[in-house]
Amino acid sequence: MLTKKRILFIANEMSPYLELTEFSETVNRLAIKANENGFEVRCIMPRFGVINERRHRLHEVVRLSGINVSVGNDDYPLQIKVASLPNARLQVYFLDNEDLFKRKFIFHDEGEKWFDDNDLRTAFFCKGALETVKKFGWPPDIIHCSGWMTGLIPLYQKTAYKKEPVFSHSKVIYTIGNNTHKEKLGDDFLKIASISSVVKEKDLEPFKEGTTTAMMRGGATYADAITFGADKVDKKLVEDFGKVKGKKVLTYNAESDLTDYLQLYHDLTK
Repeated sequence: MLTKKRILFIANEMSPYLELTEFSETVNRLAIKANENGFEVRCIMPRFGVINERRHRLHEVVRLSGINVSVGNDDYPLQIKVASLPNARLQVYFLDNEDLFKRKFIFHDEGEKWFDDNDLRTAFFCKGALETVKKFGWPPDIIHCSGWMTGLIPLYQKTAYKKEPVFSHSKVIYTIGNNTHKEKLGDDFLKIASISSVVKEKDLEPFKEGTTTAMMRGGATYADAITFGADKVDKKLVEDFGKVKGKKVLTYNAESDLTDYLQLYHDLTK
């Protein structure tokens, strides 16, 4: 009997839990469609404080507790919660930390001020997502990343986690979407993003501007395949990644029934 191919969706946002852009609905539909078409699917996203735990029936996964994620010189406890996606038999895992995600706002405070620690929150989430998969012991064939906050994951998978058996056969897809923020991630971002001695300064070059556009640039640079999740994305990103030699690229199609994504998943797991 053939074993099912495994797809891990890692996203900033996913309907119905958090809807910041239209792609949150696409992630939901993709996860369900892949699940219904013979793939084994799991999803990971941040547990922002605006996500209602009671309404969405989140509960802590005790067997996954006890992970500490080191970023910079500090260790941050990682709390993992889970919910079942409504109308689908698949699990969504939420990564939480008391200091980084409990606040009742997403990227800005009540005065619309960009959080100073969004760089730390980003690195924690990206590293935490990969550490969670290690703890699962669930080797994904495809890791599909969407949202600027996931931009470091393709880099980490190719460098710091390259020798981890759980990721040895993983192919990474990165979806370039709307750039919804103009703020920068801070002067120390590259230092914070360098989670291991394996991650060199030159590896972080695509991220150096520290903008959310740079996060997408970095994600696309290190991904094995690229998709466009919106019609209005940064023009430079379209120029640079609309066609890339040696990489499969899926352009945006508002009328898509998502079978083009399923075909991409099949092509990458052959």
